[in-house]
Amino acid sequence: MNNKNKEKEYSGLILNGFIAWMIIIALAIIIAYLGIKMVADESGACAGAIFVLAIVLIFMLSGFIIQEPNQSTVLIFFGKYAGTCRRVGYLWINPLMSRRHLSLRIRNMDVEPIKVNDKIGNPVLIGMVLVWRIKDTYRAIFDVDSQSLASGGRNISDRALEMFVRIQSDAALREVTGHYAYDDDGTSSTELTLRDGGDEINNLLEQKINERLSMAGMEVVEARLNYLAYAPEIAAVMLRRQQASAIISAREKIVEGAVSMVKMALTRLESENVVKFDEERKSRLAGNLLVVLCADEGATPVVSADTD
Repeated sequence: MNNKNKEKEYSGLILNGFIAWMIIIALAIIIAYLGIKMVADESGACAGAIFVLAIVLIFMLSGFIIQEPNQSTVLIFFGKYAGTCRRVGYLWINPLMSRRHLSLRIRNMDVEPIKVNDKIGNPVLIGMVLVWRIKDTYRAIFDVDSQSLASGGRNISDRALEMFVRIQSDAALREVTGHYAYDDDGTSSTELTLRDGGDEINNLLEQKINERLSMAGMEVVEARLNYLAYAPEIAAVMLRRQQASAIISAREKIVEGAVSMVKMALTRLESENVVKFDEERKSRLAGNLLVVLCADEGATPVVSADTD
């Protein structure tokens, strides 16, 4: 992008507003003095000077602005960009300059959940919170078509800027979502997913949105996912899938613990000479213990009267 197409500081005359008022008061005193002198002398020699000074006085009265912190005024001189004033306070600026007031303060946007397909094609609902601000006033004014919605042609329309940010952030969100699966599908436990991506997903989202907003002189302070869920049409199926995965994982833990306990029981019974088992009885005892330990409900014991 051409280096000329960026913000620059206004280098023209900017006066403190109170100093400008002192000049206006001085002009008013001079006009009054010349008027009294003209009446006293009954001469029109001072009329020309009074007329010129009156025009200058009226001209100066229309040049005052009050600018708060984190606000700016873009100055345009008959269609040509003259610079941006970021000075704070009560100021006087050349009234021939057209002014476009622009807020540089941080703005917050809650992007409502949108339906997007993840990496493996599952429809998901995803939303985010976006914090952004204007960085380059030149691009925000002249590269974004916000004048058509401006109030009275003086101020930039916040609605137009927010609409631009919302559309671009939606596009970036769709792009990022398409590169990741919603959740681990069981094939790769090391692959990053939307649900457990955390800061890495948020950082990538910030980067993608910044790439899109930089053309309009805006920057992202923070972008963070605040809503993530399967779309309603597959939510019930995915819930059953998650429940099945949880049951399988729980069963694996139960079986692992049960095998360990059976092994410990058989080893201690034999090592402490409590009872001697042949392979058949050892197998039967191991099976019974696994049934008791792995059952969902308490097993009912059956006392065997076998004396063999």
